[in-house]
Amino acid sequence: MLSFQLLPLNTTSQSSGNFQDGRVLLIDKPLNWTSFDVVNKIRYAIKKRFQLKKIKVGHAGTLDPLATGLLIICTGKFTKQINDYMGQEKEYTGIIRLGETTPSYDLETEVNETFPTDHITKEAIRKATENFIGDIEQVPPLFSAIKKDGERAYELARKGEDVKLKARTVHVREFEITDIDGQDIHFRVSCSKGTYIRSLAHDFGIALNSGAHLTSLRRTRIGDSKIEDATDVLEFVNSILPTT
Repeated sequence: MLSFQLLPLNTTSQSSGNFQDGRVLLIDKPLNWTSFDVVNKIRYAIKKRFQLKKIKVGHAGTLDPLATGLLIICTGKFTKQINDYMGQEKEYTGIIRLGETTPSYDLETEVNETFPTDHITKEAIRKATENFIGDIEQVPPLFSAIKKDGERAYELARKGEDVKLKARTVHVREFEITDIDGQDIHFRVSCSKGTYIRSLAHDFGIALNSGAHLTSLRRTRIGDSKIEDATDVLEFVNSILPTT
């Protein structure tokens, strides 16, 4: 059982010792922030507030800049538990748009190809989810942080190089369609560590004899930790560094 030290966000409960001994913070990552942006913002606030030369701060699972939602941030001695948190099941909600693909499988890059969607019925959409339940083989997106020959795949992709990434086995426990709005498919997924929802969206389009890409993604759960219990990163920073 992983231990949490989630203290109220008020100045009386905060001290340098709290953060150095170990805190686990549930943070709601904003759109267009990298996960490291969040870590750096929190580290800076803690160091400034308590006049520390250094403090360990890390996150348990990267979210893409275009994704929002739950980040588990560990400080001090609790950074040793990061790998344990990273291994927990994750839940996401989002939107897949049918009929269009992008090189990055999301909105980071522009649409590069369009496909027919007239043949796709609501029944076919719901039926297609069955192909992605259980252990599945998944190729990560070219625009990912996976290293290939010592370089990040996204760096090679942006140079226009032909990058071949190996498929990996991931586990999807649930893949539920929550709404169908024209070509926009709203979904909820519960999956294992290492699952790329962008690849799931891309492959979902192929399963429907069309194309698809991810237009929205929000992480709502990591293990037993839920987005409802998370704090906005700027709200947390302001609790450390109150405005005057």
